Amino acid sequence: MTVTVFTKPHCPQCEATKRQFTKLGVPFETVDLTENPSTLEQLQAAGFQQAPVVITPDNSWTGYRPDLIREVAKQAAATTPVAA
Repeated sequence: MTVTVFTKPHCPQCEATKRQFTKLGVPFETVDLTENPSTLEQLQAAGFQQAPVVITPDNSWTGYRPDLIREVAKQAAATTPVAA
């Protein structure tokens, strides 16, 4: 499962989102929107107007959403193979 968190510097909601994913053991990629202006333009054109923007295989949202982060963690746990 690929989870991408689009962030910007000095963003408390971005940091909270990354902390929660880390706490729940969900791997994620981080993209700094200040270093990727074309990506920022694409996200804004798609209607995303605040950071962080979180994109998962099944969902996308903006802001710190612990409820949705927990859902992603449950999905990730369900798809992770158990070592024998």
